[in-house]
Amino acid sequence: MVRRRVPPATLALVAVGLVAGGLWWWSVLRLLLVPGEAGIVEGAVAAGGWGLSLLPVHVAASARRPGGGGPGSPVTRASRRRRWDAGSGPS
Repeated sequence: MVRRRVPPATLALVAVGLVAGGLWWWSVLRLLLVPGEAGIVEGAVAAGGWGLSLLPVHVAASARRPGGGGPGSPVTRASRRRRWDAGSGPS
């Protein structure tokens, strides 16, 4: 088996993600288990994490190349909508 080094930046991002996920779960469980003692911070963290989960996947940043399109996606042009009475287009 080949062992590969993981870049420190990747490890840092994973650690930040785990901490943020832990804080979100802590706030959600606190709101569910002891709602009388939970404060505005717990509510804000829970609502913020839930709101982030609603973002569609295509909102994520991607590297842009000259000429448009993300990595691996071909450059295309939008086609005009055909009218029903226009007949068939070229084959």
